[in-house]
Amino acid sequence: MRKPISRRELIKKTGALSTGLVVGPFPLTALSRAAGVGNTKLSDVNDTDLKGAITLGCETMSNVFNADDNDIPYFGSAISTVGGESYFRFSSTHTESHIPGRHLNALLNAENAIGYKIAPGVIEKHAKAAFYSYSGAIPVPLNRDKIGGSLIRFAPHNIREGFHALYALAKYRNSEEARETARKSIDFIQKTWSPESGWDKDAIEKRGVLLIESKSPRSHFVTGLGRALGPLVKYYRATGYKQALDLAIAMKDKLLRDHFYEDGSFSLERLGSHPHSITCVLSSLAQLADLTSDRPLMLRVKAFFDKGLLQISDEIGWSIENCDPASSANPDRGEVNNTGDIIETALILGKSGFPVYYQKAELMLRAHVLPSQLRDISFIKETANPTNEDAKRDVARRHRGAFGFPAPYGHKPAGFPAEISFNMDIVGGTVGSLCEAYREIASVSASGIRINLLFDFESDAIAIESPYTHPALRIRVKKPASLWVRIPAWADRNSLARSLKSASLNGDYLHFLTPPVNEFITLPFPLPIRELTLNHRTRAIRVRLKGDRVVAIDHFDADLTFFDRF
Repeated sequence: MRKPISRRELIKKTGALSTGLVVGPFPLTALSRAAGVGNTKLSDVNDTDLKGAITLGCETMSNVFNADDNDIPYFGSAISTVGGESYFRFSSTHTESHIPGRHLNALLNAENAIGYKIAPGVIEKHAKAAFYSYSGAIPVPLNRDKIGGSLIRFAPHNIREGFHALYALAKYRNSEEARETARKSIDFIQKTWSPESGWDKDAIEKRGVLLIESKSPRSHFVTGLGRALGPLVKYYRATGYKQALDLAIAMKDKLLRDHFYEDGSFSLERLGSHPHSITCVLSSLAQLADLTSDRPLMLRVKAFFDKGLLQISDEIGWSIENCDPASSANPDRGEVNNTGDIIETALILGKSGFPVYYQKAELMLRAHVLPSQLRDISFIKETANPTNEDAKRDVARRHRGAFGFPAPYGHKPAGFPAEISFNMDIVGGTVGSLCEAYREIASVSASGIRINLLFDFESDAIAIESPYTHPALRIRVKKPASLWVRIPAWADRNSLARSLKSASLNGDYLHFLTPPVNEFITLPFPLPIRELTLNHRTRAIRVRLKGDRVVAIDHFDADLTFFDRF
């Protein structure tokens, strides 16, 4: 094994934040020793098929209803990798108040974006669970303390997920119940919360509801109500309900004043230790800037993306699950829906005149998000289930397509205990982000057709053969239109432009003013081999890429890895 760089040396070299943990050698697993190699590599790893990843994730979300709990979907899971129990699990803070919104948002967007055929009853079950969470003493998403208990727990953290359910049902199912629930919820929030003093705890708890907030008072807003900014923007786009936009703007003003500074800096005190809250608020601000054409706000988003975000993520999009330096969590344990929000932010920045962020998004998709999907389930062993509990039934198959808490190199961070997780909220969050990426592969506007991401794709306007699945990038325009093709920064753009007399180089795009209709244009450029070093908190991780695809990585003899050893 390569001798790891020490924490002290890495911090001195890179200035990276430290978790206080020290790298040490990790033991080989029994399977690895028997095979004579340092790890167990997964057999089914995807880095090319966005549509297939969305489809598989939707199948997961369609199979995680708890038959022992009125078909309310599960929140979490535990997967044993060494023969222990594997099962789905309930959360007293997040189950019915959190999961239906994530899944409705993802499933209904997948139906719209790729034409995914949702199985009968799936939307109805998720909608029933979502409306149930709003049926307590106050009109916000509430949770039970136990299966069979009452809706008595209110975590503002879950308001985001509640509005995702209501937005999706209003937009894609024209649900009047969703609109009425949203109206009541927004009215309650405006009367019970203020940007200056926060929640009126007495008014909430006198209704028999327990208010649950983070331990850090200054970051309450980022980890709580602030997360809901994005779905409020989506709800306004879908319905035109002005109060939704008014609340979103009030939230934005507080975020810029108290949390996301103009210099783009990161602060644990201001932002909290839950990176997913940070990344989803960042993507929310980008959505609002896009909606309102607010250039200063978009530049504020860009500043944090370029600077503060580096404290909780790396170049291939991996983002740490917990960024508290005092935490004992494994420093290689990530969370994929963080990356999804980072990608959504990059896509909006790309669309807003900064095309280099499309390049960043494609790297994150190919190098981390797509490979991290649970496709190879051969290592998941079924748990003995003499009482036929739903939580232990058919666990491997029902998990296939999930996303979870991977390291940059595999499902199981080096030195991690036997149990790993693929929580169901992460499945919904990641699939929703993949839908946004799919929509941005090729966009059509008055200026023509723009190809932003180099994935296989076909629509009424264009057909794309990706250079990652074919010998070259090939494009067929189906209708007369100007064509713009983003060429990666690592390609020889000038040489390519010279070889194509009908095209001109315009910034990051190759421009064809009048491309031939229904004839393939071939753009031959090789995918070069290049190397990156990811400076993580306790180690440096070397990555070898071919184009934006990972071909090898340092994996420190971890099990269940995505790629070959560097």
